[in-house]
Amino acid sequence: MSTPRSSLLTLSLLTLLSGCRWNSEPKGTDAGTPKAAAPTGPQRQLTVKGSDTLVVLGQRWAERFIQRHPHVRIQVTGGGSGTGLAALINGTTDIAMSSRRIQDTEREQLRRHHPQGPVELPVARDGITFYVHESNPVHSLTVAQLRAIYQGDITGWKDVGGDDAPIVAYSRENSSGTYLFVRDELLGGEDFSERVLTLPGTAAVVHAVALERQGIGYGGAAYAKGVRVLEVKRDAQSAPIPPTEETIRDGTYPLSRDLFFYLPQEATGTTRAFLDYVLSSEGQKIVTETGYFPVK
Repeated sequence: MSTPRSSLLTLSLLTLLSGCRWNSEPKGTDAGTPKAAAPTGPQRQLTVKGSDTLVVLGQRWAERFIQRHPHVRIQVTGGGSGTGLAALINGTTDIAMSSRRIQDTEREQLRRHHPQGPVELPVARDGITFYVHESNPVHSLTVAQLRAIYQGDITGWKDVGGDDAPIVAYSRENSSGTYLFVRDELLGGEDFSERVLTLPGTAAVVHAVALERQGIGYGGAAYAKGVRVLEVKRDAQSAPIPPTEETIRDGTYPLSRDLFFYLPQEATGTTRAFLDYVLSSEGQKIVTETGYFPVK
């Protein structure tokens, strides 16, 4: 997988209007994989915006979709879950990608324009993964230890079985759904320590940890390149659990989560065809190829 970018990623592909007709029956198979029905009708652009965790996966879905429908134009951009949901609210994207659930205030704002919305669609599974430098002797941490590191109560690796050196902790920016998930699920809704360094995107976090021998950071499982992934223990007596497909899909990994598409209303036309492809066996195979995990 190429190195993800948190900056704008745009695919120039041709698309069809949402007013086109949709046939929900698959047409043929490719090595046993159902194919989504081809949309028909006038052309338009389909926009997909939001989570940096999902942006590379969204790009790959769109690239494969265009191979089947060469008259489709899809624009895929990142910027964070909050940015994508804000774009959905103000009507500047057709689909918002989010690595967290929509908040009540966002839902209320969206319903002012789309009373039947939003439509929530889990499209992949992920586990919040903690990365350390490849030379770090620490191989696992408990949930409580991770919480203490990011709240500033543990500041040295020696306190968790590592070197006698200060911990350099990295985090995502506060517009990130990953940031909010860690804040809410790991820190119990409390703030991060002022010692924690904020970086714009998971790729930047991984790059920083790969260079900093005493670093620790977090993000999606698919981004763990050039760093080592920590196993996580629910408590001191528990066995360490790696973020694998099995542990994330069955929820035994302590920080498992769904990744979502949000729409302002029920999908039709090209949007419906694209979503059908994303959730098809072929689309979910791309999830695995990208380093994430299929939805059940």
